[in-house]
Amino acid sequence: MRDPYEVLGLAKTASAAEIKSAYRKLAKKFHPDQSKEPRAKERFAEINGAYEIIGDEKKRGEFDRGEIDAEGKPRHPGFEDLMRGRRGRARQGAAGPDFQHFSFDFGESDPRGGAAGVDPDFLSELFNLGGAGAGGRARASLRGDDVVAVATVPLAVAAAGGSARVTLPTGKTLDVAIPVGVEDGKQIRLRGQGQPGLRGGPAGDALVTVRYAPHPLFKVEGRDLRFDLPITLYEATLGAKVRAPTLSGEVELTVPPGASSGRVMRLRGKGLPNAGDGAPGDLFATLRIVLPNETDPELEALMRRWRDEKPYNPRSGLA
Repeated sequence: MRDPYEVLGLAKTASAAEIKSAYRKLAKKFHPDQSKEPRAKERFAEINGAYEIIGDEKKRGEFDRGEIDAEGKPRHPGFEDLMRGRRGRARQGAAGPDFQHFSFDFGESDPRGGAAGVDPDFLSELFNLGGAGAGGRARASLRGDDVVAVATVPLAVAAAGGSARVTLPTGKTLDVAIPVGVEDGKQIRLRGQGQPGLRGGPAGDALVTVRYAPHPLFKVEGRDLRFDLPITLYEATLGAKVRAPTLSGEVELTVPPGASSGRVMRLRGKGLPNAGDGAPGDLFATLRIVLPNETDPELEALMRRWRDEKPYNPRSGLA
């Protein structure tokens, strides 16, 4: 038998809820009485076998540690006694719904009255048992599963608010309202947009996580933004007023005379707005002196004269 995680399409880090959800969906899809998929009978048996292993907490641990194989058999004789508690098999000929297309190999008794590896509530749903489900429980409506998705939004939309189009695992595509100043990693709940419920139960929710799209200029640090602002040598030497970009448009920034490359200028309140009542973040511009692309003989002559007549060491503090 194949690796049970592979059979159910799961990673080994899957939670118990994710394992159960994957099993239920696949078992419904490949049940021989209602499926038109090729080799449905074999796939259905394989799915149940996989769930018997990793749907049971104890067996899953044994499998993950390499103590049992994908069929639940011990990998060496010392574990043979662990398998002697298996007590029953459901095979052909069960009364009620038609079980002739499959068999379940039950493990240790489940305290709810079923057996390890088989979900009695799910059997009730699958066969639509009249009046009561497995174990004599009355049928009840079930809420649909939640689904998750990610909305990647530009920084400008995160700052000003807007909408983002998201395709859910259900196949539904919709526009999600993005509030002003939404934080990266914020989760937005869309009620009733998850998987449909069973037997009249309510639909689950869609949980959409907001992620900032990379910006060509700005780096996000909490509510603050940082970027490099190129300036000329003469602007750095003499000082100047230069245009600086922000999320809401350009502003005028004053570069003081004698500004060194690497100096950080602060534009208060020009970062990301606060979704609550707090103050917005700031925008930090790091000055970067950029020399001309073409060689200038006059500039070179001036620099040689400075080197010879006015030398200075900007790295003196590094020793």
